[in-house]
Amino acid sequence: MSVKAKKHLGQHFLTDENIARKIVEGLSFDNYNTIMEVGPGMGVLTKYLLEKEQYIYLAEIDTESIDYLKKHYPKVTEKNFVGDFLKQDFAVINNEQVAVIGNFPYNISSQILFKIIDHYELVPEMVGMFQKEVAERTAAVPRTKDYGILSVLIQAYYDVSYMFTVHENVFNPPPKVKSGVIKLTRNPKEGLVGNEVLFKQIVKAGFNQRRKKLSNSLKVLNIPEELKTHEFLDKRAEELSVSDFISFTKLWKENQ
Repeated sequence: MSVKAKKHLGQHFLTDENIARKIVEGLSFDNYNTIMEVGPGMGVLTKYLLEKEQYIYLAEIDTESIDYLKKHYPKVTEKNFVGDFLKQDFAVINNEQVAVIGNFPYNISSQILFKIIDHYELVPEMVGMFQKEVAERTAAVPRTKDYGILSVLIQAYYDVSYMFTVHENVFNPPPKVKSGVIKLTRNPKEGLVGNEVLFKQIVKAGFNQRRKKLSNSLKVLNIPEELKTHEFLDKRAEELSVSDFISFTKLWKENQ
């Protein structure tokens, strides 16, 4: 018995055991008792996670995969499954600290990252495989073409480490693009407390017109009068670091 990869679910099953082991070992397994694997498929990561002491939740919506996992891994029961990760109510797992891991479906990978941000206080770390382009954007630094909304929003909450690249031939079926594995490690967000909504608005507005100076791209947000001569407004969004965006948001809030 095997699981047929379903295109509409973005399934590409990893077949390389060494890579699977490296992904799992990317987690620290420190200071949390729970792990959630997104899209376990046929369990190439699950088998190594089950060797650990943490309790494993499996976010899977493919009933064929669910049946396969229960049949092939005796430790896996109905209680391990929690449904669609994007619809996940973390109260289901008692709002505990939970690490996230997965060979993520490419068609929802950015949404998965934003879901993690939304539950930042519950997710201390993540190791995941994404389309290489998304992985590179997540880890990008200022003044590069990959640096953008995703880079800034993720890095405001997490330290990002690009671990390694994965080639197409270790999947069934092979995707048309290379993949990249990244690790997110939560960092203190003291500079963002109470300013999250405004921060996201500024970042998105700035990069939506990334070739323009912030003095133009942020007009839609009604720049406070006291900030209209700020040095950052003479720059483009891609020239500002994550800490620049955070400090500018704090100033903006104080002058609203």
